Amino acid sequence: MTHDGTGLLTIGALARATGLPVRTIRYWSDEGALPPVARSAGGYRLYDAGSVARLELVRTLRELGLGLDDVRRVLTGETTVAQVAAAHVAALDARIRSLKVTRAVLSTVARRGSTAEETTLMNRLARLSAAERARILDDFMTEIFQGLDTADPDIRQRLRFAAADLPDDPTPEQVDAWVELVELIQDPGFRTVMRRMIEFNAADRDPDVPGGGSLWFMSRLIRSAGDALRDGVEPGTPRAAAVLHDLIGDADPAPVLKRLAAVADPRLVRYRELSGVVNGWDRPSAHTEEFGWVVAALEARAAG
Repeated sequence: MTHDGTGLLTIGALARATGLPVRTIRYWSDEGALPPVARSAGGYRLYDAGSVARLELVRTLRELGLGLDDVRRVLTGETTVAQVAAAHVAALDARIRSLKVTRAVLSTVARRGSTAEETTLMNRLARLSAAERARILDDFMTEIFQGLDTADPDIRQRLRFAAADLPDDPTPEQVDAWVELVELIQDPGFRTVMRRMIEFNAADRDPDVPGGGSLWFMSRLIRSAGDALRDGVEPGTPRAAAVLHDLIGDADPAPVLKRLAAVADPRLVRYRELSGVVNGWDRPSAHTEEFGWVVAALEARAAG
């Protein structure tokens, strides 16, 4: 009902007009989101028609998840509904991503039967901030490339690109792969293998040579070995020697074997596999048979 002779509304009348509980209206009023326009002789709060519209706006904003601080800022003109909505969209996106990561971690834990320690590690690594993830990758790249300025820049670019971030909606398999990938690039033994591979590349490459040559050579090596395998060329035969000569000329096979051992290291193969899972790529080939053929051919040449 209205207050006698004033045309103003009591809290009870305001509650009936809006369908909101008196307790809720009183709380919002106490918090400054709905200040009364007057007080009755008995000290009761009174509201006008504008209060009804204000109350409806407060209810709408609260139902959308805005806190009372944000509601007050909108009502006092410190900010706009659009600005607050944009901020809340960003917050909700972050929360949704967090929930998706939680779901993926829990699915992985359930599937693997992880221990409490494994679960803690997995959750911590999966929730690393973007800055923390970038720091881990930068530290890895710095250690394996430090001082090796003549190394093929395409290798640096591909390694950084391969260690991608988790997608916004990761699958349990991607979380699993990401955790293992982070552990791998922090492993001193793996860093040593990678550093050795970069050192070989830097030693072999003239700084004036355009980038991409190293990757082109490996592609050519794999293709030539694959052709030899399909044609039934046995390592140690004259035909195999011709394939090798086409690839490395008269170079000593011993250092070439060392370089191939670094490139074909199982940990590097695993790095490529994990990167493929995280990035959502098709499973990369390790080219085990091709590398095996080249190694056998090189060993036969060295023995001869």
